Parts: sequence; C-alpha cells; structure tokens
Amino acid sequence: MPTITFSSPLHKDKTVYATAGSHTMTVLKLAKENHIPIDFGCENGECATCLVKVTNLSNKGPMAGPLTDREIAVLKQEGKITAAQIEAMKVNDVVTTEWRLACQMVLRDEDVLIEYPSK
Repeated sequence: MPTITFSSPLHKDKTVYATAGSHTMTVLKLAKENHIPIDFGCENGECATCLVKVTNLSNKGPMAGPLTDREIAVLKQEGKITAAQIEAMKVNDVVTTEWRLACQMVLRDEDVLIEYPSK
C-alpha cells in the first residue's frame, strides 16, 4: 500500500495511504477524500490549476501511471515538459517529468511526495 505525503508551504504535511493498482483513484480524488486542499478547476486535465510536483520516495521503478494526452498537452503549454521528455516517455513507457496534474495522475505502488501550492 503506497504512502502519499502531501506538502504545501501553507499547510501541515499530511501522509495518507492509497490503494495500489486502482485505475480510477487520482491524486486529486485521494486529496479530496482526505481533506487536503489542492486547488483544482476543471478536473478534466485541461486547466493546470491542480499542477503538482511529484517525487518518488520508494525507487520501485516507474512512477505512477502514464501521462494522459490531455496532461501532456497542458504540461507542454505550461512549459513543464519538453518534446524530448514526451518522446522518451513514448519510447520507454517511463514518466520523465516531476510535474503532473493531480486530476490525471493515477498512482501505482510507490511512495511519493506531492508538493502543491495553496492559497
């Protein structure tokens, strides 16, 4: 069972457990269930409001599920991912960016630190 630590400059860090292998539990859903105030807008991977920085703490291999097409487009638009990183992800099936959209990121079986801004 992976542990997810949510960290923000304005809130106390909070660590929660996630169900490994769920194909529907996004970081945003997990945050909402645990009363963690990650900002969000559309919840469809189109607005970048829920942009978070993710660090793999367990070194168990590939981190989280692959980026969705929407997520790639938004991260590229926000300057958080390069064309080379996108190509590497397609070839190696490994996430190569630390930036993700909380509404799109689905966890695998790894412990991660989620850093989020907050108002």
